[in-house]
Amino acid sequence: MAFRSILFCITESLRGFRRENRANVAITFALATLPIIGCVGAAVDYSHANEVKAALQAALDSTALMLAKDAATLSDNELQTKATSYFNALFTKEEAQNIVVHATYTSTGGSTVQVNGSVDVPTDFLGIIGYNDITVDGSSTTKWGSSRLRVALVLDNTGSMADSGKMTALKTATKSLLTQLQSAASTNGDVYVSIIPFNKDVNVGSTNYNGDWIDWSDWDSTNGRNQNTTTCNSSGSHGHGHSGSSHCTTTTQWVPDDHDTWNGCITDRDKTQVPGTSVDYDQSAQNPDSSLTDSLFPAEQFSSCPVAMMGLNYNWTAMNSLVDTMQPDGNTNQPVGLVWGWQSLVGGGPLVAPLMSTDYQYQKIIILLSDGLNTQDRWYSSQSQVDNRMYDSSGNGTCANIKADGITIYTIQVNTGHDPTWTLLKNCASSSDKFFLVTSASGISDVFSSIGSNLTKLRVAK
Repeated sequence: MAFRSILFCITESLRGFRRENRANVAITFALATLPIIGCVGAAVDYSHANEVKAALQAALDSTALMLAKDAATLSDNELQTKATSYFNALFTKEEAQNIVVHATYTSTGGSTVQVNGSVDVPTDFLGIIGYNDITVDGSSTTKWGSSRLRVALVLDNTGSMADSGKMTALKTATKSLLTQLQSAASTNGDVYVSIIPFNKDVNVGSTNYNGDWIDWSDWDSTNGRNQNTTTCNSSGSHGHGHSGSSHCTTTTQWVPDDHDTWNGCITDRDKTQVPGTSVDYDQSAQNPDSSLTDSLFPAEQFSSCPVAMMGLNYNWTAMNSLVDTMQPDGNTNQPVGLVWGWQSLVGGGPLVAPLMSTDYQYQKIIILLSDGLNTQDRWYSSQSQVDNRMYDSSGNGTCANIKADGITIYTIQVNTGHDPTWTLLKNCASSSDKFFLVTSASGISDVFSSIGSNLTKLRVAK
């Protein structure tokens, strides 16, 4: 549109010149050339300024992205120095003058780097009418961490993990993943992680024995001793100095052990429906209600109790220490591990989920790793029956309920024995690209690294 206006301006001036035949036409034409030159000159200068502006914007975009790598660790002066250095290396328009670059970093509602810049572009023609330069400016914003992560690591601690170096590899891979997640956090609270070791049961910590969310019914009936109590009744004394006879009765009473002797193990909740729903308690993360026994978590003195879980936190040292204590033992019950991974993300019982701020979006993730088929839960020692509690042929069960709650599930099958791919774990994953088949212990680290990279990816907005 600007070019057509200029062309029209020139054409009309030339037509007028051709029609004129008076003596002063040369003088008139000379004067008329000034606006013509102004029109052409403005087009040339503004075209050049736009070219510089495009280069300016590209340099600002790249500078903002480069600053995002370590902006959280820099002082204001260091951030400004780096911004200037990056920009000068990227912006190659030598004719530009009075270059100004200003960078800011904020961590409110996620981490943000904003870089503003301006330059003066000297003019070639507009100087005739008093405009010696044109100022162009631009701005670029890089945002990351506006989506906070809450990740539950549900890790198989069953006896078979002792084979082929799998437990050692799992510990190494888990600690590397924790390092990735820690590095992705600009501030405390950007990334929370829970660790849920499981076999047939999970361990919620024996120090929680006073919790009103525990169902002690089965534990009390199997942990204790018979205690005999003898009571005697005397019939009193009779005449002639003879004392009366005594009648003694011995009763046996079952006395449960003190709850402080509990080892912290919890088994599956009851297979009864949560009121008002079609979901069973053992397949839900419904908060327990001390007045409803079915909703409570059943204590069990399981001899192969795994190490105690850890709820959502960012104490990276403590999490690494927990991983070091994991030991392989016991049978496989993936559903109980899954449901406690879910419980850790929403809270309930001994686990507290930190409050979520409206300044952020939250991604809730469960990563389930297992090396064996389900073998035992609270009720069954049949793989198919345990599987059906987790995900049945109709698409119902714990996995479906978790996904319906907006939680993404990654599943990892560690298959060093060349067994068939487990359809159960494939179906449990949120999508086909979130199921991983690992055929060697060393492959665990590669998969964890891949998942970690996906979770911590920068989100860029302009």
